[in-house]
Amino acid sequence: MTLVWLIRHGESEANAGFPTDEQANIKITEKGHEQGKQIALSLSQQPSLIVTSPFVRTKQTAQPTIERFSSVPQAEWQVEEFNYLATARRKNTTLAERKPMAEEYWQQNDPFYVDGEGAESFAEMMSRIHNLQKQIRDLQDEFVVIFTHGMFIRAFLWSLIFNSVEATPKSMREVHISLDFFNIPNGAILNLQTQNQNIWIGGILTSHLLDLTALNNAD
Repeated sequence: MTLVWLIRHGESEANAGFPTDEQANIKITEKGHEQGKQIALSLSQQPSLIVTSPFVRTKQTAQPTIERFSSVPQAEWQVEEFNYLATARRKNTTLAERKPMAEEYWQQNDPFYVDGEGAESFAEMMSRIHNLQKQIRDLQDEFVVIFTHGMFIRAFLWSLIFNSVEATPKSMREVHISLDFFNIPNGAILNLQTQNQNIWIGGILTSHLLDLTALNNAD
C-alpha cells in the first residue's frame, strides 16, 4: 500500500490578485511561503519521494519539505496546472481580468480547442491526468508527496470519482462544474492510498493550515 499526497501549491501572486505573465514563472507570496512551511511541518513521516510540477510555484512550496527531508529523492512530473489560455492573452493580466476569457473558453466546450501558443487543450490535460493515474498505480514507495495545482487536482479527483479520463464535451462540462464544487485551498492536501492498482480517496486535509480565509480555486 502506498500513501500519496497531492498538495496544492501555496498562495501565488496570481491567487493574491497581482498581474502575472507566463504560467510557469508565477511565484508564491509571503503567505505562500508560510503555507509551504506548514506543509513541511505536517509530515509525520519521511516521504519516499518528493514530486513537483515544472512550475516555479510548486518548487517554492516544496522547498521547506525538501530541506527538512534532504536525503529524499526528488522528481519532476507533468502535473502542472491546466493552461488553457494562450501566453499572449494572459500576459500581464490579473485573475479578475482573465475571468471573462476563462468563461469564454469553457463555454466553447471543445475538448480539442487550443487557444494559442503556450496553451493546451482539455484533451491534453486529461491525457496528463491519465498518465498521473498510471504513475500513482505503479508506485512501489511507501509515501509520496506531489506538489501540484488546484485545477489539476480537482480534474484528477473528478477522474477518480467518475472513473473516466475521456476528453468529450460531456466530460469537459462535468469537470468545469467540479471546479466550483470541490474546494481545494492553497496548501491543502488530497489524501490518496493505492492498493492492487486501485486508487482510494481519503479526503482533503486542511488542519495544518493556519489561515483558510483564501479559498481561491483558480491559477
